[in-house]
Amino acid sequence: MFTGIVEELGEITAVETLDDACRFRLRGPVVTEGAKHGDSIAVNGVCLTVVDHEGDEFTADVMAETLNRSSLGALKAGSRVNLERPMAVGERLGGHIVQGHVDGTGEILERKPSENWEIVKISLPADLTRYVVEKGSITVDGISLTVVDAGPDHFTVSLIPTTLDLTTLGHKQPGDPVNLEVDVIAKYVERMLGDRVPGDRAQGATR
Repeated sequence: MFTGIVEELGEITAVETLDDACRFRLRGPVVTEGAKHGDSIAVNGVCLTVVDHEGDEFTADVMAETLNRSSLGALKAGSRVNLERPMAVGERLGGHIVQGHVDGTGEILERKPSENWEIVKISLPADLTRYVVEKGSITVDGISLTVVDAGPDHFTVSLIPTTLDLTTLGHKQPGDPVNLEVDVIAKYVERMLGDRVPGDRAQGATR
């Protein structure tokens, strides 16, 4: 379980292509401190398992399902990535509940800079629209963000200088893909109310 508060901006140092998967080697001095085989680390919002750890680098295997459902397949040596270790029991929940299970991918559509923040518009897959609401939470590339505006096929977020400086959203441009994870609480509520809500929404809840 994660909170969407990125600990550091890491780097892919090598990518090994396997038959139906790939193996990443990543550098991250903060998240590798005390890391061991089997630990979880979120990479751009995707929960991956540490296979090996040496110095400030670790390796993680990424199966085909993850490559197909996320933007990790587009990463290469030199790519910068958001890294976060799991939340420890008893610590503050700085963002919101994040599982590290990507629901889909979006695309940066537009960036509007201002003096003290930047508004970023991101495309939203049709099957995720119902989970995204104004002032609600969403995870973008592993970053816990508040939705400013929720449209039928997009949403916007406002990024403060810290987010721009310390995460991948500081340099991603229109056309770049991002991983999206909607608020899991919304999905549970929909599931529980599925039999009570008429029409398409009830059917979607039970699929």
